[in-house]
Amino acid sequence: MNFQRVLRILPVVAFFLLLYQLANASETTVVTEGRYVMGDGDTLARAEEQVLRLAQRRAVEEAGLYIESTFHDIEKASSGKSFQSSSLEIRTIAAAITKTEILESRRSIENDRPSFYIRIRAIVDLDNLQAAVRRWQSEERLAEHFRRLQSENAELKVQLHELRTAPTGVRTLTIGPLGHTKSREQARILVEKAILTHHLPQKLDLASRAAALDPQSVEPLIVRGQTHLRLASAAYANKSRQSEYSEYIDSARMDFDRAILIDPKNTWALLGRGDVSTWLQRPIEAAHAFEQVLELHHFFDLARYRLINLYTAEARKLVSLKQLSPALTVLQKCLPPQTPESWTPYQKEAYLLRSEIYKNLNLPAQAIDDLSAILRTDPTDRQALLARAALYQEELQGRAAKDDLEHACMLGATVACEQLP
Repeated sequence: MNFQRVLRILPVVAFFLLLYQLANASETTVVTEGRYVMGDGDTLARAEEQVLRLAQRRAVEEAGLYIESTFHDIEKASSGKSFQSSSLEIRTIAAAITKTEILESRRSIENDRPSFYIRIRAIVDLDNLQAAVRRWQSEERLAEHFRRLQSENAELKVQLHELRTAPTGVRTLTIGPLGHTKSREQARILVEKAILTHHLPQKLDLASRAAALDPQSVEPLIVRGQTHLRLASAAYANKSRQSEYSEYIDSARMDFDRAILIDPKNTWALLGRGDVSTWLQRPIEAAHAFEQVLELHHFFDLARYRLINLYTAEARKLVSLKQLSPALTVLQKCLPPQTPESWTPYQKEAYLLRSEIYKNLNLPAQAIDDLSAILRTDPTDRQALLARAALYQEELQGRAAKDDLEHACMLGATVACEQLP
């Protein structure tokens, strides 16, 4: 082999070696930056969270994935404001980035607003990212179905009657033998149709057909389970017989249990199990299911919201029995000290309840701290303003009480206006 031929071959060999290295690289290091200008209602802590997340997002994008910011597990409105959490984006970042090193961080003023800058070095795990995205594509479809089920449906009573008079096969599990799977693609199309239709009997039929075609897919089971729970809720609201909505709950339980057997780490199936346990008034089992979801995906908003509500309701029962110390212990589960401020809107009722307990235990400083936590996230919360003003008055902090009453009065709280001189 002559020297010129070797020179011609070397670039080709180097190119294929580079391709091999890229194909087998599970991690890549990215240096990037983020900027964030503080908006109305922002806190310093939230602004710092946001600028770091923006830099981490850019790191993931530069590593090869563009993150869509359109997925929301839950949207909760409070006092005219809308709180949304883009959990797909947060969880994509969490799965992709294994290490973040802050290289530079500074603050400045832009157009009379605090501006935050950060420069980071991030290690992005591409293998974890690829697997996570595939799972979340399925989760996004299930989340879309869940949102559609929660929307108003004017024909729900008619559909309930239709199901009562329909052949029983429409409402029962119709999973075919495991050896007779026909077409996964056909099952996927049926699931898509089931998600899009507002007609619940048709939704059950489509999901059942999809489950029969692809018995190893969890999506048809979860869609059907979610639909059964929606029907249970509608039947309960319609004051139907307990046997009717109990049947829907039992069908949902079978669907979610089957889905978990197929995929034990499916968050929507575990969430469904928790919802079924809540219906069956089994709070310990429900809490365990929601905690499993959060262990898998810490930023799964809906599971966090369910768990907070569950613990708050349990604590409220204990308060009604004058068991204040046990109630505080329960509330600690949903109000841990390291919780990000972005969770506070979901924790409002828990904070209010714990503040009331602290007040009854003659611990005014702790009671004020809990109310202040609410107001840091939403300074327009009239209930928290009025409660904190009352505590300030009891502690003879007249100036602070007056400030809260004036603020509440400006927000339309008549009772606050009446207390002002």
